[in-house]
Amino acid sequence: MLHSRLLITLTALLARHATAAAASEDTVQLGPSVYTAPGVFPTSVFKHYYNDPTATTAQPQPVITDPISHKVYPLSLTDPDHLPRNNTNDPHPLPPRASSSLLLQHAITQVLSIVSNPVFGNNTCTKCQASLEVAKFLAMAAPEEGPTLAVTLCNHFGFNKDCATMFGPLGLGGVVTQVVANADVGGYDGQMLCQNFFGGLCPIPPVSPLNLTGWFAKPKPNPLPAPKQPSGKRLKVLHISDLHLDTRYANGAEANCTGGMCCRTNTNPNHTVVLPAPRFGTFLCDTPYSLALAALPSIPILTNTAKTGFDLTLYTGDLVAHDPDNQLSRDYVRYHETAIFDLLKRILGTGPVYSAVGNHDSYNVAQDAPHSLNPPLASQFSWNYDHLAALWSYEGWLPTSSVQDARTHYAGYAVSRRDGLRIISLNTNLWIRANYFNYINMTSHDPSGMLRFLTDELEDAEEKGERVWIIGHVLSGWDGSNGLGNPTDLCMWFYVLTSSVDVDRFSPHVIANIFWGHTHEDQLSIFYANNATNMSAETAQAVSWVGPSLTPITRLNSGFRLYEVDSATFEVLDAHTWFSDVSTFPSLDHSDSNVGPTYEYEYSTRAAYGVNVTEWGPNDPLNATWWHLVTEQMSVNPSLVSTFNTFQGKSSVMSPNCTNAHCGLAKVCYIRSGSVPLARENCIPGFGSVQSPFSGK
Repeated sequence: MLHSRLLITLTALLARHATAAAASEDTVQLGPSVYTAPGVFPTSVFKHYYNDPTATTAQPQPVITDPISHKVYPLSLTDPDHLPRNNTNDPHPLPPRASSSLLLQHAITQVLSIVSNPVFGNNTCTKCQASLEVAKFLAMAAPEEGPTLAVTLCNHFGFNKDCATMFGPLGLGGVVTQVVANADVGGYDGQMLCQNFFGGLCPIPPVSPLNLTGWFAKPKPNPLPAPKQPSGKRLKVLHISDLHLDTRYANGAEANCTGGMCCRTNTNPNHTVVLPAPRFGTFLCDTPYSLALAALPSIPILTNTAKTGFDLTLYTGDLVAHDPDNQLSRDYVRYHETAIFDLLKRILGTGPVYSAVGNHDSYNVAQDAPHSLNPPLASQFSWNYDHLAALWSYEGWLPTSSVQDARTHYAGYAVSRRDGLRIISLNTNLWIRANYFNYINMTSHDPSGMLRFLTDELEDAEEKGERVWIIGHVLSGWDGSNGLGNPTDLCMWFYVLTSSVDVDRFSPHVIANIFWGHTHEDQLSIFYANNATNMSAETAQAVSWVGPSLTPITRLNSGFRLYEVDSATFEVLDAHTWFSDVSTFPSLDHSDSNVGPTYEYEYSTRAAYGVNVTEWGPNDPLNATWWHLVTEQMSVNPSLVSTFNTFQGKSSVMSPNCTNAHCGLAKVCYIRSGSVPLARENCIPGFGSVQSPFSGK
């Protein structure tokens, strides 16, 4: 009945509208002004329902059949009482998984697009970090393509002459891929990568704020323990560094090359040799066996220790020559470790040799990974730590506990000697700029845990009343060109950025001296209390000695040093340096074959610098206070700066003169800079090394 009435009403309305339209095209006729729809659902619209369509408590749920698929749609599809959480039936398509090669192709395209995008303007830092983000995703999604990306971009931007060798899978490609995959490339890590490895595309970010809350087990003693009283007995301590034995040195090969390793058969192979490599070495080449076996036997004779041996010897790193990475291997490194430590044992006589790892004592060069990386990458350099520890044990230089330290702490270790001296050796590859792994988690001052180890050892030494010598390869300060800011800032607590911390925590009562290598030059740094805001004789706290190298490279003479050390205070009372004039080596090839290089006495530190430090007695130590007084003399006496500059290159005829005022100011500033941040903030750059003409203005 209802259905029929509805149809009649609709038909009547349509008829009225049609009649009106026909009667007059100019008049629009409308229906009734009010219409009320029926309250009962017209059930005849659908054949079947899942519920009662006449009920007023719920909406009708008709059964719908798809005429195309003939599928009957279920009630669950529209049931208001059971709404689905997710559509689990239909596909939710994603782009297809890209192959590794396609990921590589798009990574290259995206990096080049970022670099050329005008939106970035001249902001090279943003471009670089955005490109690293692309590289990071590739390194994580298709790590096997990381080296190829590195090589491709290297070739495109001209970073290296032989990109395939440098950054391929057999070079540094794997290392770079690991670092990019783990680093915060959009943050501090990326800024430092772009700054250091890509030509300064980013400015050097400031050192991160250093918060030492909870770092120390207890505060610095106040008052300090009474200082050790001198014994009057002097120890002889040898300091040798940077031998860089070149076991591939070729007599007669080109010694004056313009790139790569000189004195090698593959140097300028298609050109006539201009300067034949002398058998004892030359200024642009590392140490041949002939020079090593002339230098080492000279040492006991010149130091008068042939019968007694040394009380102890410090070797501050770099056994291997400056071979390019593609010519190195693990066995090549192990070979040099084995050969050189054996020579030291047999030639130098009695007394232990305490050694530190150099940046060339690793493969890949300068690379050491933190244990914080996930396994197995965390232990990828353990082959070297294990070998070094075993050698030091075999030679009888380290006790069992120290051997275990070396295996655990990146070849770093501590030795508590019976005479009251503790030697702490650090692997400074963990703060050198050249180690790619150091660019992971850079906002942390100690991502490797090495400096936690150092702190624990210093606290234990303080508790037991021991004096400490710290040895390592890469110096923490000088001109700021070698180390990274954050870790050197933490290592040298004298220069933390938090003024509320007692910054000279372990000086002068625990740390007696610090010894580095690496630069191949005769250098020195002073550390001051109170954030170095007041550099004076009263605030000078500790001193670090940089040992001269045995290798002549680059443009230097060959040298070594002996310290006279008080046996109770372990302070240096004098330091004696010897050198051999490398400019005379070519003539030895044309003379009596039984005549080799001559090593001669260069200078006494006390005699050379202490003439005007009149308040110092002959038995007073050459400590930080004494050295600060020397720098005061340098500031008013240019000839003393010139003397320091001469000794810096071991009296090499190739060293530039330091005669202008800027050079003198720079040298004094470098000596007073124990950390990278201090040198960068305070010192005139360009006068740090004597291995090339000074570039400073």
